[in-house]
Amino acid sequence: MKKLSTRISIAALGLVGTASSAFAQDVAVAVPTDSVFILNSLLFLIGGFLVFWMAAGFAMLEAGLVRSKNVTMQLTKNMALFSLAAVFYYLIGYNLMYPLGTWSVEGILSGVFGSAVLEAVGVGADGVDDYGYASTGSDFFFQMMFCAATASIVSGTLAERIKLWPFLIFTIVLTAVIYPIQASWKWGGGFLDAMGFLDFAGSTVVHSVGGWAALMGALILGPRIGKYAKDGRVIPMQGSNLPLATLGTFILWMGWFGFNGGSQLAMGSIGDVADISRIFANTNAAAAGGAIVALILTQMLYRKPDLTMILNGALAGLVSITAEPLTPSLGAATLIGGIGGVIVVLAVPMLDRMKIDDVVGAIPVHLLAGIWGTLAVPLTNGDASFSVQIISIVIVGLFVCVTSGILWTVLKAVIGIRVSEEDEINGLDTSELGMEAYPEFSRR
Repeated sequence: MKKLSTRISIAALGLVGTASSAFAQDVAVAVPTDSVFILNSLLFLIGGFLVFWMAAGFAMLEAGLVRSKNVTMQLTKNMALFSLAAVFYYLIGYNLMYPLGTWSVEGILSGVFGSAVLEAVGVGADGVDDYGYASTGSDFFFQMMFCAATASIVSGTLAERIKLWPFLIFTIVLTAVIYPIQASWKWGGGFLDAMGFLDFAGSTVVHSVGGWAALMGALILGPRIGKYAKDGRVIPMQGSNLPLATLGTFILWMGWFGFNGGSQLAMGSIGDVADISRIFANTNAAAAGGAIVALILTQMLYRKPDLTMILNGALAGLVSITAEPLTPSLGAATLIGGIGGVIVVLAVPMLDRMKIDDVVGAIPVHLLAGIWGTLAVPLTNGDASFSVQIISIVIVGLFVCVTSGILWTVLKAVIGIRVSEEDEINGLDTSELGMEAYPEFSRR
């Protein structure tokens, strides 16, 4: 069969070689004019469901890194936050993020911020073969997944001591208002975009936003009971299931190919597909760099490798490359990700010294590595400016810190955000939900 296919290929090449230019022109004309629309929309849809798969990664990572008495709560939060993000980004957020009205969906504020709706069923049936850049439905689907990912970042930091419903109220405001407004400043054609701010797939727009919101929540909520001893010692609180945390990390790693690759936003040309391929390769290289550096550095510092640091090192590498996954070489991408791994290993104990309790390490991974990745853009992209990148980081950080800080404070004053001491000691699975993830085992 291989020889036969080779002969057929050679014959085909001969036919091409003897074909007239008129025949070549006929072939070119025969290509459907709506193919670019189809391919661009397909990229959004494939990238979108890969980013959706990251929701499973966050859930598994968090379930593995919390103690067994709090696993069901983390799973519940991740299911609920994704569903709420989907609904409230549809109702309000999408139209805030794209206020010019060209990419709106039929939400509550559509009449104010835009008049367009999702394509009608059978939009191509009328014979029209040029519908524009990509389908509104595919763009909405893709962008909604980024919004939900932002909320997932907050969940892990505040684990094991926050009440369910105040957290979900915060999620609604974050996904409906806070995230879309700042995202509109860059991706909606706003003033940061006009300044020349570059953030390809969201090291700042997505990851640092989730990190800032998590940091403000951790400061207002306070650390877990028993995490920090009176003599200054940090009491380790090991996760319940490291195999599950490792699975979650690999799921996130896989989903990141859609996160970064889909952010090319076009797949209708040879150049676009080549760029997507380069983005995939650089994304993978950065994750590997972060994991390897964390492996080596923890061996050097603690004389034993630390799996949780290695997992977060890979994630920090992914966050670091997200701001610019296209222009670096493979070597540069590996180094950018490797510095993300350094950030995680050094920042986790630094936060503990400051008595900021981040259960899963989301602040070093998403906030600090997100800042580093945004600052690294000018190193490989000549169109970027260090000053503009810094100014944009500060503007987004101030906006998210102020808005989320106010919201956390109001929630704390009105309904309370922290469970009782007794409930925290017993575990949120039984106190808040009345069910355990591992009922056949004794809690610890």
